Amino acid sequence: RKQMIIDVLHPNRANVPKSEIAEMLAKSYKVQDTQCIYTFGYRTAFGGNRSTGFGLIYDNLNAAKKFEPKYRLQRAGLTKVEKISRKQRKERKNR
Repeated sequence: RKQMIIDVLHPNRANVPKSEIAEMLAKSYKVQDTQCIYTFGYRTAFGGNRSTGFGLIYDNLNAAKKFEPKYRLQRAGLTKVEKISRKQRKERKNR
């Protein structure tokens, strides 16, 4: 996998969508599948115009599923997490 810190310059825009950043990374690093690219942790600099974040590019989708945390896979739409209601969790805890 490749990991990098990403600096995005975006004058006259509030922010840049992560999907757009993933497409740019795919083009520059010659990655066919954008699902192997994960970007996160963006912070906009004071005054705007620039954001800094972190990016990971995996070799294939299986490697991404193996090493990425479940919450990031869920954000990407690769896994489903069953939502159990709060009351059911509390009842199960008190058995």
